[in-house]
Amino acid sequence: MNLFDEISAILQDILDIEGRDITPESYMIRELGAESIDLLELSVALNGRLHVEINDDDIFLKTLRMDMKEAHQQGVEAATFLAVRFPYLGQERLRGIVADIPGGPTLKVRDIVAYLNWQIEKNRGA
Repeated sequence: MNLFDEISAILQDILDIEGRDITPESYMIRELGAESIDLLELSVALNGRLHVEINDDDIFLKTLRMDMKEAHQQGVEAATFLAVRFPYLGQERLRGIVADIPGGPTLKVRDIVAYLNWQIEKNRGA
């Protein structure tokens, strides 16, 4: 099963967009125009299709700004702090997210793929 293809198919339906508009590097909100209700629909659809537990805060990086603020308050480099909170994202991606914050919402399709891969691997190990 190709997780990107699954996500793309769901997004095409929910957002009423063409598949060619969706790439792993697509920003969910900035480029694809996803709104909160769309993310909720995506979460439900992914859970139903993949039978994977979805934590909306984690998969959609909802606590990102609060976590970055906490890192700053603790005097910890943001990407290092975020690696504990979002273990499915690599250091390079986390540094990219931190640098990209001024541009607006940073969630990309590939972040959702990474989360799902991580959850599936966790389930296999359980």
